[in-house]
Amino acid sequence: MLNMPQSKANITAGLQYQTSQDLTISIIVCAGLSCTFLYINSVLLFTLRSKTVFRETSRFILLYNLLFADTLQLVSNLLLYVLAACRIKLTFYVCGSLIMLSILMTTISPLTLAVMSLERYVAVCYPLRHTAIITIRSTGISITLVWAFSFLNILIRVLLLYSNTKFSLTLQMKDFCSKEAMFLASILYHFDKAYAGILFLSVGVAIICSYMGVMLVARSASTDKASTRKASQTLLLHLSQLGLILISTLYSTMIIAIARTGDRLVLVRLYSVFFVCFSILPRCLNALIYGLRDQTIRPILMYHLCCQWKCSAFLTKGNATNRLK
Repeated sequence: MLNMPQSKANITAGLQYQTSQDLTISIIVCAGLSCTFLYINSVLLFTLRSKTVFRETSRFILLYNLLFADTLQLVSNLLLYVLAACRIKLTFYVCGSLIMLSILMTTISPLTLAVMSLERYVAVCYPLRHTAIITIRSTGISITLVWAFSFLNILIRVLLLYSNTKFSLTLQMKDFCSKEAMFLASILYHFDKAYAGILFLSVGVAIICSYMGVMLVARSASTDKASTRKASQTLLLHLSQLGLILISTLYSTMIIAIARTGDRLVLVRLYSVFFVCFSILPRCLNALIYGLRDQTIRPILMYHLCCQWKCSAFLTKGNATNRLK
């Protein structure tokens, strides 16, 4: 009987060690994947600004806006994940800034996908009027409206937060920084669900209608079958990306349900899996899909990704040749 407290202490210590070990491995894996995709996204962003054709073509400008939002979203999500995994508590002001940045980028991505889908619809269904409708000016106006609508969402959330929550901006949070910890008021919870539902429903309808319009035009004998097929595949990819982004906004509900069970080890493992599948992957697919599918971007992207390796290999080969001489 005297050994019972000691055995319980050993079990507790073992669980704590296992949890800490899982946390360390999870942080290393998630940080490694995030940094890899951040590098790819950064190279693609640089590629889209390196040539005049990219800076003066509407679909590449929209792609740059989408990648920019995804990159900032990936950075903010990684920072929030590392802070939560390391149990670092922030003030409400700092935590609120990170959460609002993440929400802002989450809103911009689906709205940009809707604009990109409409651009492909115009390109296929109205090819003769495409250059007149989709101009640099109209693209800039569309991007401005996307950002303005996203900032309006943030403004409403901030007003609701201040009117329904009493705290000091310098007050330390009791738990790690997360959207659930910030939006404790029920009205904020209901607003978040209603806004997400309206947003994704509207964007989904826009993409589906664009796809149906492209498929109807594809039946015409006078259309370019290759370009129509490529446009329809792009719209399907947009719809898949929208689904992944929607899942990434809903997985926190699953985390909360698991947290109520009290099993911290399971929570840590599932949180890491969800973070990789629903937070990292949706933000890196754009670079992989568009960077490898587009014949104009792919050779330049591969050059920027591999030029340093080629240069280093060339220099190594040159040094070896000099030694032989």
